[in-house]
Amino acid sequence: MLYSGPAFAAIAVLLGAALGAQTYAPFGIESAMSIAVGSAAIVAMGIALVLSARPAVIEPFFGGLDRMYAVHKWLGIAALGLMVLHDQLEPEIEDFVAETNLGEFAAEVGEIAFYGFIALIAISWIKRVPFTNLELPWPLWRFTHRFMGLLFAIAAFHQLAIDKPEGVDPMLALYLNTFSLAGLVAWVFTQFINPFLRPRDYALDSVTRHGAATEIALRPTGRGMRWRPGQFAFVSVPGSGPGAGLDEAHPFTIASAPRADGSLHFGIKALGDWTRSLPDKLVPGQRLRVEGPYGRFLFRRRVPRQVWLAGGIGITPFLAWAEALTEADRQQIALIWAVNTQDEAFAADRLQAIAAGHPGLSVQVVASRTEGRLTAERLVAMVPFEIAGSELFFCGPCGLRDGIQNGLKAMGHAPRRVYSEAFELR
Repeated sequence: MLYSGPAFAAIAVLLGAALGAQTYAPFGIESAMSIAVGSAAIVAMGIALVLSARPAVIEPFFGGLDRMYAVHKWLGIAALGLMVLHDQLEPEIEDFVAETNLGEFAAEVGEIAFYGFIALIAISWIKRVPFTNLELPWPLWRFTHRFMGLLFAIAAFHQLAIDKPEGVDPMLALYLNTFSLAGLVAWVFTQFINPFLRPRDYALDSVTRHGAATEIALRPTGRGMRWRPGQFAFVSVPGSGPGAGLDEAHPFTIASAPRADGSLHFGIKALGDWTRSLPDKLVPGQRLRVEGPYGRFLFRRRVPRQVWLAGGIGITPFLAWAEALTEADRQQIALIWAVNTQDEAFAADRLQAIAAGHPGLSVQVVASRTEGRLTAERLVAMVPFEIAGSELFFCGPCGLRDGIQNGLKAMGHAPRRVYSEAFELR
C-alpha cells in the first residue's frame, strides 16, 4: 500500500505517453514522440495538482503527506523535462489537419504556458539561489506557486483545442481531458474552497519560549480536530497582515496526545522568517487556524523494543507518543533526544515525569555543545537493549539520521526497521 500511490502516478504518466505515441504513430516517429512526451507532461501536471490539494483519502497510498509532496515535486520536475522535449520535437502533421483559427490560437497560448511553467517550476525546485547564500523567500515561492493552475488551464486548453488530424483515436483526448479536469478541479479547490472549508478555529492559550524553540498551547473555539499521536497539522494566523505573512499555513507536528477538551500543543523552532517572527506576533486569546491532521508517523504498539531518536525540535511526535502511553503498553522504549544545549530540551522534565509512570520507557538527553555529538557508538551504549533486534523511529535532521544509520550498520547493530517522516513543505 505504501508504494501504490507513486506506482499509480508513474503508470498513469507512462500510459499517457504510450497512448500519445500509439495515436500519432501513423504520422511518423517524431510526431509520435512529440505527442507522447506532451501527453505525459499533461498527466504529470494533472496528478501533481491533485496531490497539492492534500486529499486525505489517498494519503495512506503514499505513506504520508510528506511522501505525497515528494511525488508532487518530482512530477513537476518530470513535467518540465517532458515539456522541453515536446517543444523541441515538432509534430509533422500539417498535411493531415485542417487548420482553424482556434487551433492557431491554442498553439500560441501553448508557448505562453511552456515558458511560464519553466519559470514557476524553476522557482519551486530551487530553494536557494545557486552559488549564493540567498534563499528564496517563502512568500515569493508561495505566491508564484498559485499560478500553476492558471498555466495548467492554458496547457489543458492547448491540448484540447490544437488542430488534430481527422480520424485519430479519441481515447487519447478522453484520457488527457480526464487528468486535465482533475487537476483544474483540485487547483480551484486548493485556492478558493479549502481555505474556508478545512481549517478549524483555535484560540491561543499560552506562548512559552525555550531558546530557539517556542511552545504554543491552543484550545478549540468550536469543533476541535481529531488526531492520532505523531500526526501534524498546518497552522496559520489569520489577519496578521501582509507584512507579517503569518496568514500562510505552515506544518508542525502536534506535540501532545489527544485530550477530551480538544486542546493541543505545538513545538516550533525558529528556522525561517515565518517561525522567527511567530512568537513576537502572538498574544493569548488570539485566533489561529489549524488544518489537519496529516501524516503516518504513528506509534506502533506491536513493536516490543523501540528506539525513539529525536534531533532538536524533532522531539514533538515523541512527546505525543509518550503522553499517549497507557498501562497496557508494556514495550521497552529508549528515547534519546539530541539537542545543542540543555536549554533547548524544553520538555525534558515532562518526559521524565511520564517515564516515571512507565517502567519500560527511558529518557536521555544529549547536549552536543557540552557532551559532544551523538554517535552510533554512544547510542548503542545508551540503549538498555540490543538495537539490532529493535525498531528505530527517527525525527530530526537528515544528517543525524544518516550518520546514526551508517554507524549502526558498520558496527553490526543495524535495527530491524527504521521509520522516519521526511516532511518538507517545499
